[in-house]
Amino acid sequence: MGWGILQPHLCSERAGSMSARRILIVDDEAKMRRLLELSLKAMGHLVSEAGDGATALSMVEQQSVDLVLTDLRMPRMDGMALLAALRERGMDVPVIVMTAYGTIETAVEAMKLGAIDYIIRPFEMETVEMAVTRALAMQAVQRENTFLREEVSRGWGAFVGTSAAMQSLYGLIRQVAPTRSNAFIVGDTGTGKELVARAIHEASGRSGLFVPINCAAIPAELLESELFGHVKGAFTGALRDRIGKCELASGGTIFLDEITEMPTNLQVKLLRMLQEGSIERVGANGAIPVDLRVVSATNRDLQQAVESGVLRRDLYFRLNVVRIDVPRLRDRRGDIALLASHFLRKHASELGRAMPRLGQPVLQRLEAYAWPGNVRELENIMERAVVLCRGDEITLDQLPAELVHELPGGPAPDAPPAGGAPVDGTLDLKLQVEGLECRLIKAALERSANNKAAAARLLGISERTLWYKLKAYKVEG
Repeated sequence: MGWGILQPHLCSERAGSMSARRILIVDDEAKMRRLLELSLKAMGHLVSEAGDGATALSMVEQQSVDLVLTDLRMPRMDGMALLAALRERGMDVPVIVMTAYGTIETAVEAMKLGAIDYIIRPFEMETVEMAVTRALAMQAVQRENTFLREEVSRGWGAFVGTSAAMQSLYGLIRQVAPTRSNAFIVGDTGTGKELVARAIHEASGRSGLFVPINCAAIPAELLESELFGHVKGAFTGALRDRIGKCELASGGTIFLDEITEMPTNLQVKLLRMLQEGSIERVGANGAIPVDLRVVSATNRDLQQAVESGVLRRDLYFRLNVVRIDVPRLRDRRGDIALLASHFLRKHASELGRAMPRLGQPVLQRLEAYAWPGNVRELENIMERAVVLCRGDEITLDQLPAELVHELPGGPAPDAPPAGGAPVDGTLDLKLQVEGLECRLIKAALERSANNKAAAARLLGISERTLWYKLKAYKVEG
């Protein structure tokens, strides 16, 4: 059979930063298998080979495979029979089929049997690489969504809490989820904003994927490509076409965490996507239609972000159709014992240990603490306690010193005097606020042993914002 392949596209770029996966190539032509092997290994993947469907089926039964790339016409067992056999055995490994131009109808039949994609021969290796990247990305998100769906079916899964604040949150999620409305989740760092977004998606009935993206974690110059994708040659280093997260999430939900960290020029493009229902990859001319629900989140004051121009007002109105406020841990103290027990059980299980008890002095201290890092801080402390515990009960000496020695209900470190008395004798509000903010930053850095990421979490701001304030206040970092 004619395959008309170009030379493999050998490069060091990892498609989509995908970690190494095991890919099984199934083709009766050794040259074809070799060309595909070279290209996929250059992408950083592990490769196995089979010359027919029967051999491939045996290999899948004996070893873990993340993706099957198979020809349709082969001796012994062809690609259609292989696909059917995999599905009959309940193996949900994704399959991409390769077919000649004259047998596209067969490829369509293969898709009906469960193939995730098809490639028409002759093809360039870039086409294969892009199909593989897309299939593996979809598989990763689908596995994550499957896990979440199972958790939600057991009763809101990762959510732990019966307080009035959490019951109100559950009710709002149930109301919002079945609609098509965009939602804006607001809450301090560590409160579980992504869990809320995932729950909205899972209860929505949307058939597409849940795709999260942290706008603060990706350099501004790369964020546009991450969101909208790019075409080969669009910029230096764009060695192949790439699908963006918005396109990948079409039919489902995209979660834009820390959206107030998104550059304003990209906010304009996001607004255009919401208005027109389409995106353009970087360097491309044609529009690609997308059907998205957008759930956004921030730990900032929304009104202040809009007033200061950090978040465009027109985009804010598009995204903030329904606002969901996630309660801080100190506003749901009745849930602390439940959460602490949940995290003790989780981390004890991971370490293969029996779950230790919470001593009464420890529980009292946990319920009195201010929890600047919210639920995430509580989990970290419970993990530490499990690691340090040598008996069957958690004691005070297994808790961090700052938690044990904080006075219940006491003022924050270096807080201004009670009664609102001015600091340094001045009544200038701006100077008072800046002075307090500077001292709180210093206290957070001291508490976190100068770890900027940990200090930012304690303060409830992004690390980028912390660095900006360190520079503004000339605080030694």
